[in-house]
Amino acid sequence: MPVREATSDGLFAYGTLQFPDVLQALLRRAPKREEARAPGWRAAPLADRPYPGLVREPGATAAGIVLSGLTSAEWALLDAFEGEFYRLELVDVGTGQPVQAYIWLSPEDVLAGTWDPHRFVQRELAGYVSRCRRWREYYVDAGS
Repeated sequence: MPVREATSDGLFAYGTLQFPDVLQALLRRAPKREEARAPGWRAAPLADRPYPGLVREPGATAAGIVLSGLTSAEWALLDAFEGEFYRLELVDVGTGQPVQAYIWLSPEDVLAGTWDPHRFVQRELAGYVSRCRRWREYYVDAGS
């Protein structure tokens, strides 16, 4: 499970966590959001997955948002949700203070190009939100 660096309370969300409906399904609220960009990183599409992985790529810039004001319980929930395929790492998003981001750990799953959030909204968002709600219910019922 990812371990959060104590030096940052912000989370750079570059994929599905950018969407208020997903945050609402997982956290039961939408934390404060601020647009951000992470130079040297790419939100990469992943084989057979609707969500992206953040990977280092010189010359690229990943667009996303910074979520702030997350509680320790929300961090724990997000860590469990993201699971073993991600590692939390500090990234520079040009705010003067690095923030946490979930970095993808399985290079064999990374595809060329950039993950398309518009395509995700059109094809996947409704079903993904439903799966997130069910996952949260299971997570809470299992006693975290």
